[in-house]
Amino acid sequence: MSAPPLPSTSFTAAMPLSLSTFAIPLTFTTILLAISSCLLGVAVYRLYFSPLAAIPGPWYAAVSDLWINIQVARLEQCRVVHALFEQYGPVVRIGPNKVAFYDVTTARSVYAIHKFDKSTLYKSLLTNDNDHAMTTLPHSEHAIRRKAFAPHYTLSNLELFQPEVHHFTLRLTDTLDRLSGKTSVECLDLFRHFFVDIMSSTLFGSRSGSLDAWSMNVQDPLTNAIHDFPIRGILRSVVPTSIWKLFCHIPNLRLRQICDSDKIMAEFVGEKLYEVRAKLHSDEDSDDTNTEKVPLMQRLLRHRLVSTNELMPDHQIISECMGHFLAGVDTSSTLLSYLFWELSRRTDIMVKLQAELDDAIPDAQCIPDISVLNQLPYLNAFLKEGLRVYGTVPALLERVVPSRTSSPVAKSDEEFDMMGYALPPGTLVATQGWSMHRDADIFPSPDTFLPERWLSADGSQAEDERLMRMSQHFMPFGLGTRVCGGQNLARMMLKIVLASTVRNFNVFANSAETNERTMKIMDAFVTTPLSKECRLSFLARAQ
Repeated sequence: MSAPPLPSTSFTAAMPLSLSTFAIPLTFTTILLAISSCLLGVAVYRLYFSPLAAIPGPWYAAVSDLWINIQVARLEQCRVVHALFEQYGPVVRIGPNKVAFYDVTTARSVYAIHKFDKSTLYKSLLTNDNDHAMTTLPHSEHAIRRKAFAPHYTLSNLELFQPEVHHFTLRLTDTLDRLSGKTSVECLDLFRHFFVDIMSSTLFGSRSGSLDAWSMNVQDPLTNAIHDFPIRGILRSVVPTSIWKLFCHIPNLRLRQICDSDKIMAEFVGEKLYEVRAKLHSDEDSDDTNTEKVPLMQRLLRHRLVSTNELMPDHQIISECMGHFLAGVDTSSTLLSYLFWELSRRTDIMVKLQAELDDAIPDAQCIPDISVLNQLPYLNAFLKEGLRVYGTVPALLERVVPSRTSSPVAKSDEEFDMMGYALPPGTLVATQGWSMHRDADIFPSPDTFLPERWLSADGSQAEDERLMRMSQHFMPFGLGTRVCGGQNLARMMLKIVLASTVRNFNVFANSAETNERTMKIMDAFVTTPLSKECRLSFLARAQ
C-alpha cells in the first residue's frame, strides 16, 4: 500500500525558508560568542598569566584601562591611587600594563639613576602640534633640548628679571588695595593674569597687558586659553586620537574654546617670535651688544641644534615657549590661591609670617631683593609646606621600563626589579607626589598644614636626619633629570608676591563662597579646586 502524498507544507518545502530566516542571526551570534571568548581569554590572561599578575591591585584594573581612565576623567586619579597604596601596599597594579609605586628608593632608581623615558601620556600636552621639553619622551633627546633653555633658569640670570616681577607685584598689591573692604576677589583668575604678565616678560621681554585687562574687566583670550589647555590635555588623553578632530567639531561654544586653546596660544607666541626677531636685527644694525638681560625667546633664536649646527626652527621655538608659558602660569596661580586660602583660615600662621616680614621689610611699599627673602626661615618653611600639601602636579609621572638594547643600564635579563617584582620592558611605572607627600612616617599628621615641620627644633643630628628624610620625599617639581626646569623662577615669583601681599594685607574667606568643599583638590594633571574658583578678601593692614 503506497504512502499518502505529502502535504504542500512539507518539511522539504519549508526547510529553505527556515535556513534563510536564521542564517543572519546565527552568524551574528557566532561572531558575538567569538568576541566574548576572546575578551574572556584576554581577561583571564591578564589576571592570571601576565608577567604582572603577581602584583597586588583590584582585579578590574588588571583587566582593562577603562577603570583608571574613568578616574582620570573624574579628576580623582591621585586620591584613588593613594587609597590603593593604603589598601594594597607600596606597589599596586592599576592597569593591564601599568604599575604605581610608593617608595623613595625606587623613585630615585626610575627617575634619577636609570632615567626611564616618559610614556605617551605626555603627548596629550603637545603645543602647536609639536614637542616641547615636557612632551619629549626619550631622556637622551630631552637632555639635548634642555641645553637650549637651562641657562635662562639659573639663579643668577633670573635675578636680572626681579624689576619686572617687582613691577607687577606692586601693580597687584595696588589692585588689592583698591578692592580692600569692598568685595572678595576671585584669586585664580586674578593671579593667572598676574603670572601671564610676568611670564611674558621673562619669555619675550615684553608685557602682555593681561593684568590691565583684568582690571578693566575685559576678557583676555590668551589667559583664558592658558587656563583651558590642561582641560584640553585631559580630554586628549581619554578621547582616541582618531576621533579627536571630530570631537572638536561638536557644536558647543565652551568645548570649541577648550579645543582652540592651543591655536590661540600659538598665534600669540608666533607674533612675539616675529617681534623679538625684528628687535634682534634692529639691535645688530645699531651695534647694540648689550645682552645682560636675555629673554628666553631671544636665547632660543640664537641657539643652534647639536645635531645639525643649524638655528632652532621657528615651530620648535613657538612650541617650547608655549610649554614654558603653560608650566609657569596655571600652576603658580593655583598654588598661590591655595596658600592665601590657608592663611585665611589659619590666623596663627598669618601672624607669624607677618611678624617675620615686618622685621625684614620695614617699608611695606618696598620689595627686598630675593636674596633677603631666601634668608627668612618662616617664609621659606611656609612655601615648602604649601608645595607639600598643595603641590601643583599631584598626578602619576609615568615612565616606561626600557629594554636592554635601549638602555645600557638596564639589567641583562631585560627585566626591572621593582621591590621584588620583575617588570618586563614596556611596562608603565609611576609614582606621584600626592602620595610621597602624605607618608605619615615621614610627615606626621600629613593632612595638617604645618610650616614648623620644616624648621629645625634644636639643630641636633636627629633633627638634621628628619629634615633630610622629608627632603628625600619632597617632589613638588618632579624628580631626577626631568625635574621642572623653571622651579627657580617659580620659587622666586612666589616668594616675592607672598612677601609683598602678606606684608600689606590680612586675608579672609567667606565660608559661603570658599570652603573645604569648594577648595577640594582635583587632579587635572595639575591641581585645581573643585569649584574652579577661590574667592578671598584682602583687607589692608593698619600701618
